[in-house]
Amino acid sequence: MNKPDIIRIPFFILFFSIGAASLGLSVLCDDLVKYFRNVQLRESTQKSIEKLKSFNEDYGSLLENIEEDPNFIKRIAPAVSGSEYLDANAAYPKATARELAAARKAFGDPNEENIKPVIPVWLSRSCDPQKRMTLFFSGVALMLISFVCFRPLKTISE
Repeated sequence: MNKPDIIRIPFFILFFSIGAASLGLSVLCDDLVKYFRNVQLRESTQKSIEKLKSFNEDYGSLLENIEEDPNFIKRIAPAVSGSEYLDANAAYPKATARELAAARKAFGDPNEENIKPVIPVWLSRSCDPQKRMTLFFSGVALMLISFVCFRPLKTISE
């Protein structure tokens, strides 16, 4: 191996790999965006499934209480429907701020942003049509430069 080939090989690898990466990114941009959106949808679906499992457990215990005690419905109906209590002599406790905060946390506060964007910023910028064409042509140019300028030199033997 000649001394110029030792210098040319790393430059060829560098230029070719950067060109191939930018060319691949410009071609696969839509597929990468779909992939990241699917990952985000899967995560939000998993959260919804976990919340539904929690609701099922809570309602299952509520149904067990209803089956065990027939008067349970009469006690909880005014609280659920928001109407007045039937028994004027009974003292019903009001919900405290801590209990309301726990309920808000359990049911999910609509003001709270739990879903953060998963699509990377560099990918959303790269999907712009002008930048995508620039990536494509610069990738092609870098690959051509690597093949033209950093190819092994042929020795002329006489």
